[in-house]
Amino acid sequence: MKLRKGETMGDYQPSISESEEKALSRRTFLKVGVGGGLLVAIGSKWLPFSEAMAQVQSEYALIIDLNKCTGCGACTEACNQRNDLPEGQSFIHRIKKGDEVEGGCWCLPVQCQHCQDAPCETVCPASATYHHASGVVLVYEKACVGCKYCAVACPYDARVYDEETGVVSKCWLCLDLVLGGGRPACVDACIPGARIFGRRDDPEIAKLLNSGRAQPLHPEFGTKPGVVYYIFRDNGAHEG
Repeated sequence: MKLRKGETMGDYQPSISESEEKALSRRTFLKVGVGGGLLVAIGSKWLPFSEAMAQVQSEYALIIDLNKCTGCGACTEACNQRNDLPEGQSFIHRIKKGDEVEGGCWCLPVQCQHCQDAPCETVCPASATYHHASGVVLVYEKACVGCKYCAVACPYDARVYDEETGVVSKCWLCLDLVLGGGRPACVDACIPGARIFGRRDDPEIAKLLNSGRAQPLHPEFGTKPGVVYYIFRDNGAHEG
């Protein structure tokens, strides 16, 4: 990528924050590698920061109960407002499933799954997509060159291109709210209470994850979704 006058590559790389460093220090070691890049020890290997973060399980989980989801769109609307998205774009898209005539119609809300092996991160030529220490996949918008490689690589169709800014963005789990003790906007807006959010060690979250009721969407993709899980419908209808 071509740098503008007065810029350095440091302006286009996400720096590690104090909270990230604290999160890492509990389970890893840090060092500066050749060229000044941050390296993280995972087991016996030293890996680049973003690659190492992909191997650290997320601290949070968002579980969507499809037995409760009515497809009302409140989550989508709240997300759009929070992120000031242009009309017609959203970080959450709803897929209608089943047969409306037979009364079996239901909704599957899909958003960024914050994959551990995120293909969007792998293909990004500017390293604009990276893993936060919490396990959430973020976009460093200042670095994004708008090539849309990430959008093509994402099997969940979770990327949104902003024509005005030239940035390809996505759900970031309202991480500013979460780190401040709050919840993502979509969770607070969910009228039927279909969205359950919290830390993995929260008793309710841990129970659902350990019971096997909460499952990742399309595990056959091999991306290892790290944050979003689904409780599929009791009638046996899965993602299809």
